[in-house]
Amino acid sequence: MTATRFVAMPTTDAEHLWNGGRDAYDRPPETIVSDGPGHPCRHCLENIDAGEALLVFAYRPFPELQPYAETGPVFLHKQPCARYAAEEIMPPVLTTSRDFIVRGYSENDRIVYGTGAVTAIGDISAYGEELLGRSDIAYVHVRSARNNCFQCRIDKVKAPALVEAGA
Repeated sequence: MTATRFVAMPTTDAEHLWNGGRDAYDRPPETIVSDGPGHPCRHCLENIDAGEALLVFAYRPFPELQPYAETGPVFLHKQPCARYAAEEIMPPVLTTSRDFIVRGYSENDRIVYGTGAVTAIGDISAYGEELLGRSDIAYVHVRSARNNCFQCRIDKVKAPALVEAGA
């Protein structure tokens, strides 16, 4: 059994946009007003309420450009929000649809073929854990099953470092 955690967009990425930074396509984010559920914030991993301003922008949740570095539209509260912290619990944004794409990636950030599956919300944790139990999978993305938009990442929980006796 592999312990897992749900990981939101890094705060440094969100702060970059909140502070006027440009997106993955070197464009400023667009500001729109939420009309209700369907605008999941990738930083707090909650839906943005109706009437709240949000940023929509191109996001690439990979460290560098390469053929498998998918880029797509995502949402972020326009006003700073706290990053999702209950990483051992499936985030609220993953309860707003009946299913999501769950897909494994290798250590070099490439899709591991054959791992992508449209997965019912009740099975996301188990399938993510199954994938992360494989030696060829470094992390997992959860994406919209209808639009392929990045939702969050699932990582292995790192084991605490062993402390040598007498150290």
